[in-house]
Amino acid sequence: MLIVCLVRREIKWWGYKNALLLLVCGFFFGLDLIFYHYSIHWVGPGLGTILPNFQVFILAAAGVIVFKERLRPVYIMSIPLAFGGMFLIVGFQWRYLGYTYQFGVILGLAAAICYAAFLLSLRKLQAELTGESRYYVLMMVSLITALFLAGELVRTGDGFRIPDIQSLGALLALGLGSQVIGWLLITNALPSVRASLSGLILLLQPAGAFIWDVVLFQRPTTVINWLGVVLALGAIYLGTLHSNRPAKAGK
Repeated sequence: MLIVCLVRREIKWWGYKNALLLLVCGFFFGLDLIFYHYSIHWVGPGLGTILPNFQVFILAAAGVIVFKERLRPVYIMSIPLAFGGMFLIVGFQWRYLGYTYQFGVILGLAAAICYAAFLLSLRKLQAELTGESRYYVLMMVSLITALFLAGELVRTGDGFRIPDIQSLGALLALGLGSQVIGWLLITNALPSVRASLSGLILLLQPAGAFIWDVVLFQRPTTVINWLGVVLALGAIYLGTLHSNRPAKAGK
């Protein structure tokens, strides 16, 4: 992203107010990624990716409370469906799941809260910078997020050493594929796609993550679990329809 911004000559100072907004965006996105990765470690990439997408309900609530948007009945209906689906995936014997699994579920929902806060602050920043390059916004948010994550590495004592070539390849694929190409595609596509369609398309990511979790990591999954996945994803999709604003990017 830095290379793109340099080529387009879009790097400039936006003032202290917008710099503070950038710090807020980076902070919440950093927290989101920390909670998201810990959640994936303990509950797997399938459920760990579905849970953060509950951010659509937080965004919908913020739209009603903060932006005075009209609350639609479909949103009210989607909430119990979403949590019902989650319990079908997780199981109703909560106390027997083990501490780390329980904590992974909680962190997945915490990631949803942080991701919603990130999107709201990003929306505010983009409103302040109308007409400015979205590439520069994403580059600066990514840079600040990386600084916060570096602080977390220092705090935990994990260090910055990349252990092997395979890990380096995974990091490059994640950074260039998901973080750069993926975000640029989403950012450019969402304004020109209606909310219902974009919300449905973005659900392919958590759905695909769950399927690959089963296929690649042999996640034990029953028919009840699959029903829960369908209910949760369907509810998340309904949650994106609460207003006429463009749907936000999923995890």
